Amino acid sequence: MDPLSIGSSALSLNQRFEETEEQKPEDAFREVITSCRSLSSYEPNNLKTALPQIFAATTAASFHIVIGISLAFSAILVPQLESEDSDLKLDKEQTSWIASVIVLSVPVGCLIAAILMEWLGRLNTIKLAAIPCVIGWLLIANASNMIELLLGRILTGLGSAIGTSPAIVYITEVARPDLRGSLISSAPTLASLGMVIAYAKGAFMAWRMVAWLTIIYTIVPVIFIHMFVPESPVWLVSKGRIEDAARSLKFLYKNYAQPEHTTQSLADMHLASLQRDQESRFRKNIPKNFSVTSFTIPMQTESYDSSTSKWSGFFRPTGYKPMIMLFFFFLIQQFSGIYITLFYAVTFMQDIGSNVNAYQVSIFVGITRFFMSLSNAWFLKRFKRRPLVMCSGIGMAIVMFVSGTFTKWIKDGTSQQDWVPVACLLLYVCFSMIGLLTIPWTMTAELFPNEIRGIAHSISYSMANILMFIAIQVYRDLSAFLGGAYAIQYFFAGTSIIAFFFALLFLPETHGKKLSEIEDYFRGKRQSSSSNKTTKAKKPTTNRKPKQTLQTVNESEKMMNGAENV
Repeated sequence: MDPLSIGSSALSLNQRFEETEEQKPEDAFREVITSCRSLSSYEPNNLKTALPQIFAATTAASFHIVIGISLAFSAILVPQLESEDSDLKLDKEQTSWIASVIVLSVPVGCLIAAILMEWLGRLNTIKLAAIPCVIGWLLIANASNMIELLLGRILTGLGSAIGTSPAIVYITEVARPDLRGSLISSAPTLASLGMVIAYAKGAFMAWRMVAWLTIIYTIVPVIFIHMFVPESPVWLVSKGRIEDAARSLKFLYKNYAQPEHTTQSLADMHLASLQRDQESRFRKNIPKNFSVTSFTIPMQTESYDSSTSKWSGFFRPTGYKPMIMLFFFFLIQQFSGIYITLFYAVTFMQDIGSNVNAYQVSIFVGITRFFMSLSNAWFLKRFKRRPLVMCSGIGMAIVMFVSGTFTKWIKDGTSQQDWVPVACLLLYVCFSMIGLLTIPWTMTAELFPNEIRGIAHSISYSMANILMFIAIQVYRDLSAFLGGAYAIQYFFAGTSIIAFFFALLFLPETHGKKLSEIEDYFRGKRQSSSSNKTTKAKKPTTNRKPKQTLQTVNESEKMMNGAENV
């Protein structure tokens, strides 16, 4: 579970699903005639008009602050529990469970969130997520034994998982297209801010006081959401609540001027478009064997076809090949130490033996992750996936090898350069953020075909969290088995080198690729650039006009209905 990668993943999904298969020219032309989705000419690209949307999106994403605190809390909790003056005595095996158990609740929380989002709405799901979070932090703050701490961590993880997806979906549905990617990225950025808050408070406060204060970070966003933010108009229209959707759209578009040459406001035009889309979806769900004029032989419906293809799709190369590839990709990611250094930030620095204050170093780690998360969406948009992973892997390997070497020298007394492992750890965080931390999560939806994408994404996401749990759980035993802090850093460096060669030899390139091209890769089909040029050259010139029409449709589709894209 990494909210730091959610923004980049959702942004990448936004870009992937906009690259659909080419429609027939006559269908594209008919869609332009029958639909008025293109409202771009009425939406000026300035921030003043989009302020209500920015406010609604960032307020919904503000719950990610407590998610970041939940993730980073073990970094300050574990060393305080293991200190001599702790009022709750736990051994290393018990603290390993407390650090890692939060990850196990993530798949369950994501499943609950998916159900609640469609039943209760996006914002109500975020509000409900605060309930297990508050109960969990109360249990942690008043814990008198390991069981209460474990239960508190499970509940905070469950609430964090439930509150993550609705915020991303809400932002996708209410944000203007040119701001959608930036606003989606605000969610992981706020999660990084939560990590900085956790590390900073842990440097000066006891873990119980941090738990009490985190309840405030949980309740305040819910209060603001309840009082000031309207529900998603896309969800409201899907539930037939047209008047509520109209009020929501009026808030989101209240700063826009009255469009020229029409009596409708921009909010009314968006409402009409959403209603048309909902009606279109309803018509598509009518069974194919329905006939008014005559009796027909029953045929398979779309729902039946889709349900059977979901399971059979995993036995095709486009199903099992990406799943196997993602398993090894996540295995490499977890044992390269990325999440171990997040969950054990303070303990990791203490094990190195540096005289630098470990709590202060953890603050710098959080700040580094925060600023790197701001640039993460730009990296994914600007550069290809494989070079990013290769650069990330080789950079992590170099700095971790240097850090391990100086750690050994410090332990042997042959060096006093305490600052070198600290600098290497910060560089290690920077290199991890540009590739190996984020891209595996992004690919959980990019690599699978449409008929199994939803369930395959859920399975691969759960698989990744199970591997994360194992990595965090075995860190202490693995470090002791290998020979201490310097040896585990060499292990991380070696795993990072494996990541480099894995990307070089096995990882498919998905940046700028259509979903159909990714499927062809796993089928074993390779389409050369020359064949593409030949295909393009053979297209008749009579298709030029419909192609322009299709472009207009695609631009309109990018603007409206972000939910369909995700």
